[in-house]
Amino acid sequence: MKILITGAKGQLGTELKKQLTCGYSEIGEIPSALKNAEVLYTDVEELDITNQQQVKQFILQHKPDIIISSAAFTNVDGCETSTDAAFQVNAIGPRNLAMAAEQVGAKLIHVSTDYVFSGQENGRIPLDESYLPNPVSAYGRTKLLGEQYALQFCSKTFVVRTAWLYSYTGKNFVFTMINAGKKLGKLTVVNDQLGNPTNAVDLAHHLLKLAVTEEYGIYHCTGEGVCSWYDFACEIIRLSGVNAEVSPCTSQEYAEKNPAAARRPAWSALENRMLRCTVGNEMRQWQEALKVFFEHYKPQ
Repeated sequence: MKILITGAKGQLGTELKKQLTCGYSEIGEIPSALKNAEVLYTDVEELDITNQQQVKQFILQHKPDIIISSAAFTNVDGCETSTDAAFQVNAIGPRNLAMAAEQVGAKLIHVSTDYVFSGQENGRIPLDESYLPNPVSAYGRTKLLGEQYALQFCSKTFVVRTAWLYSYTGKNFVFTMINAGKKLGKLTVVNDQLGNPTNAVDLAHHLLKLAVTEEYGIYHCTGEGVCSWYDFACEIIRLSGVNAEVSPCTSQEYAEKNPAAARRPAWSALENRMLRCTVGNEMRQWQEALKVFFEHYKPQ
């Protein structure tokens, strides 16, 4: 078994490496077929996914059985001003990987986002995989096109949408709140955007579960339960022990102070229906996963 991971230095790539190296996660053991896998960990220095010829040559040379596509342009605000770069990484990159995967018969696991939805789809019911995307930002539009290319050009594709991802490494909302709380002692966070905080441990565990199956299609894979960014921030500050006050604000109030910020969906809570109906949904409640995170987290 040979696995190729793109974006290997990111939050998800780092967690995948950890689980593939030790053979288990906080949730349980990884599939036995993957425990002795040969893994190619690549980031942009080793493999530029926007370069079609380079991707084709690399994959034809190494012939992976599974490709996990976790490289992305994730700066939501930056995508609005660097639209070509976002398009290249989030849309053309997955296309290149999918075309090359099809050539060698590899499975492709492509990681996407809740931001493919507008937040206006159906009131306050979590969105399952049957809802049609309608993104409101450049990030969401380019990620949606990446999904479509992956499904179009590779017959063995899993598209896995996640949300509000955090991990023990890298840049994420948890660390942003901890650092800002320590520095400022007071935080103001939007309370009218709701979704699902997701621990990278849970996401990586389920990607590896999917990798050994032929249950191809679109998946939602997020922490269980719904909260606002304000709720999430309050729990982060409480569990971290940082002495800071957290106050709520509306998206409109935030936009007035940050006019360059991209639009975010007001409701992007997802339901993991496809997981539940195929390989099983072991995603933890977001509060539980965050609690365990702080039990293992070692402050920098």
